[in-house]
Amino acid sequence: MNLQRAYALLAMFYTVLLAVGVLAVVMGGGTPLSLLQLAIGAVTLIGLWGYLLGRQVMSWRTWRPFAGVLVVGIATNIWLLFTTSPSGTELTWLLANVIFTSLPALLLFRYGDRDQDLWASPAELAGGRALNELLERRRELQVEKRDASRPASVNVCREGDHYRACVVRGQGDAEERFEQRFRRPATLAGFIETFTCIEVRDFVAKYRDEPDTA
Repeated sequence: MNLQRAYALLAMFYTVLLAVGVLAVVMGGGTPLSLLQLAIGAVTLIGLWGYLLGRQVMSWRTWRPFAGVLVVGIATNIWLLFTTSPSGTELTWLLANVIFTSLPALLLFRYGDRDQDLWASPAELAGGRALNELLERRRELQVEKRDASRPASVNVCREGDHYRACVVRGQGDAEERFEQRFRRPATLAGFIETFTCIEVRDFVAKYRDEPDTA
């Protein structure tokens, strides 16, 4: 069984589990807390299917905070287990929540990682391919714009499996320097065009006809 099939079985299992939970509440077997757990479970299931299918669901900014909510819920349920005397029904819901929320919390944390092609726009994917092709020919790329409203200089290189962008933005007292590392070139392209006045096409125009040095 490959990893993709395992994730598919996991998502289907949680779909069935959520359906069983809804059925239990409808038949009067739930508690007020279980209603909240079912609502959180529904959002979790949406995220799991999005992660499995490689689709953008809501925003990448949503899922890591939501994974944090799941972790807080797990910790709260463990605390309730040891500090209260839950009834049989409450004990079942608390244990089920702890056991079946841990793995989705981890997967949704990974799902919320911006540095993956899943969250890149078509323009960012194309820009990433262009930068990657240039970095296969040259060890380092640098573009500077000083005639823009907010001048900037960007230096890009590849370090092993990562891409590093060093940015100098502004001038004089307003000058700021920072750098970021990325695993995916599409994320690198999006970062450059979001935080500077420089575009991927500026790199292409500068290095398109220059000899290879890599």
